[in-house]
Amino acid sequence: PTGSLLYPYGPHQGDETNPKHDDGTSEAIALSVPFTFYGKTYQTAFVNNNGVISFNEPVRQYTPDPFPVADGHPFVAPYWADVDNVLGGDIFYRQTTDTALLADISQDITQYFPKSPFTATWALVATWDHVAYYGSTSQKGNTFQAVMTTDSKVFYIIFNYWDIQWTTGAASDGDAETGLGGTPAHVDSPLIFQGGFNSGDDTNFYNIPGSQTDAIINITTTSNVKVPGRWVFRVDDFQVTGVEPPQMNNGCWL
Repeated sequence: PTGSLLYPYGPHQGDETNPKHDDGTSEAIALSVPFTFYGKTYQTAFVNNNGVISFNEPVRQYTPDPFPVADGHPFVAPYWADVDNVLGGDIFYRQTTDTALLADISQDITQYFPKSPFTATWALVATWDHVAYYGSTSQKGNTFQAVMTTDSKVFYIIFNYWDIQWTTGAASDGDAETGLGGTPAHVDSPLIFQGGFNSGDDTNFYNIPGSQTDAIINITTTSNVKVPGRWVFRVDDFQVTGVEPPQMNNGCWL
């Protein structure tokens, strides 16, 4: 959409399109630039229909577990919920070294982290475009995007939330007409997940505020970089950034 938070996406951008399959996933994506996430480096990723990018193996589960998920499965969850692209919407992804796109990403990240000028050399852009929820009897769709990017030294993930109209699918006890109620989506950020991130151990994880509550419907108005609907995280290793990850206290940021 014009004026959108979203970086360009779709088949005309050279994107691959995920199969139309409930709880489906992309094929294994061999990362042309290995991606370092929570101190470990990965060479394979999957873009899963249910709003998760996972490393090494796919995630087909549709009802999000609370973070941390200590089963050794590292993943990034822009919006982990019961997507059903058979009923509507598409999931697109591409690896890119497109000069214009990388310049835009570099400018954005340098603006948010001015003490660490950043020149992206690679990105993986995954976009969930007006995706429906399992059991839907409505036309509601969610549009959001996750971008993994690096200059080969520092690694970032960007979440863009353009249009969020539902929080839960029918199998998660949501309402078939409204897509609300039940177990709301997880947003996991590169600090924490469901909307958030999960490193696969029980210590490194991050939940975007509002994850697994009805407030997640408002994520298009929230941000950690003062851009409504955008969340940006450095994810290679929080220990070396010199910046403490934000701490939650009674649901409030300190």
